[in-house]
Amino acid sequence: MQLIDIGVNLTNSSFHDQQAAVVERAVQAGVAQMVLTGTSLDVSAEALELCQRLDQPGLRLFSTAGVHPHDASHWSADSERQLRDLLAQPRVKAVGECGLDFNRDFSPRPQQEKALEAQLALAAELRLPVFLHEREASERLLAILKAYRDQLPAAVVHCFTGERQALFAYLDLDLHIGITGWICDERRGTHLHPLVGNIPEGRLMLESDAPYLLPRSLRPKPKNGRNEPAFLPEVLREVALHRGETPTYTAKHTSACARAFFGLPDVS
Repeated sequence: MQLIDIGVNLTNSSFHDQQAAVVERAVQAGVAQMVLTGTSLDVSAEALELCQRLDQPGLRLFSTAGVHPHDASHWSADSERQLRDLLAQPRVKAVGECGLDFNRDFSPRPQQEKALEAQLALAAELRLPVFLHEREASERLLAILKAYRDQLPAAVVHCFTGERQALFAYLDLDLHIGITGWICDERRGTHLHPLVGNIPEGRLMLESDAPYLLPRSLRPKPKNGRNEPAFLPEVLREVALHRGETPTYTAKHTSACARAFFGLPDVS
């Protein structure tokens, strides 16, 4: 049984000097491939460097490159040039993490929208999939995406935590959905239990979002409280349970979906 983790923040400082060990633990846990998340130009470059340094012959680690809505206030014409250079690298498989965050508003909303639209246009031009972030902004995100959707090969709403209406609106727009350990949180994630069964095969992918979102159902929990891609099987277990599937079956179709979405090589 092989899993693919589509969202790992391996550049996070909590993994400093431990990245190789984190990757090895993930592989031992059955996570065959991982996509490292780029959230700014600097982080995207660092994620690419980790892929190149830690993964030979280049079958397990890949990355995204983009500017998160939190950093959208720094977007400029030079940002687009730098991002275009990163996206030309073979290890970089998607544009993002980009999107809208109206929960924390670290960047003004008009600037978030400007940076998002620029990155969607770049993805459409380069025929690359998009790795999307959305918090309390589903209606506006949908409105912007509709203008680009026919030109994009694919897009995934990463770390989906929303309600039924948002999920079905995303599915109606032929978007993919990423599910994290949020579904394992008995305090705030139980609304996802009846929803995950509505995500069609071929549109559902799994992610740790490590080091964030440690599955609360995990036993035993790590003493440092840090999530790792090695814990993705716990997300798989919870998703399979609420889809009425065996973990083996869920692993098979979510991994096939991720491999097709990002254009990853087969490691079987």
